[in-house]
Amino acid sequence: MRLLIIEDYAPLRELLARGLRDAGYAVDATGEGGEGLWFAENHPYDVIILDVMLPGVDGFEILRTLRKAGSTTHVLVLTARDAVADRVTGLDLGADDYLVKPFAFSELAARVKALGRRPRATAATTTVLRVADLELDLIKRTVRRAGQPIALQPREFRLLEYLMRHAGEVVTRTMLLENVWDYHFDPRTNIVESHLSRLRTKVEKGFAPELIHTLRGAGYCLREPG
Repeated sequence: MRLLIIEDYAPLRELLARGLRDAGYAVDATGEGGEGLWFAENHPYDVIILDVMLPGVDGFEILRTLRKAGSTTHVLVLTARDAVADRVTGLDLGADDYLVKPFAFSELAARVKALGRRPRATAATTTVLRVADLELDLIKRTVRRAGQPIALQPREFRLLEYLMRHAGEVVTRTMLLENVWDYHFDPRTNIVESHLSRLRTKVEKGFAPELIHTLRGAGYCLREPG
């Protein structure tokens, strides 16, 4: 797996690069935003570890530029900023995960590994998922139902993508936590239920038939009618 680290603090950048190379990854690293953007635009990476506070082009601008160009490379935003607003900004721009400094290297490595397992659109895979009249475009990151656009937050988009990739299958709550959120939450959390509730409202209100079904005691299933 090939990684790009864009981090301006040299000791941390070198520590991450060394640790990830020791873990078997091919790693490029830079401390300057403009150079990092050039690397990201001109080389095929599986995961980008992206700091926000960078000289030249900041991390949010790099992320915005990549997503606007249609890049589906997984991005882990790494920053000292711990304000909720900054986390929301990163996720809204299309970040796949967010880690606040200071952090344990083992946690970062686990998140990188999880992102590497997550499928993304490539020339060899479909870029549009369809179930009945529901359509999700992985490149444009758009969702439509019966031709009408539906605005989703990044996590809702990822949740719908997972359900559509497993259309007709029973998907458990644990599967969603591990594949949509990438790591284990407190089992008492209602994060899956709350996100599914919002997703249902957006993709089903005003449309028929119902596509997302709750199977009591088993999980969830997105399936065509009939």
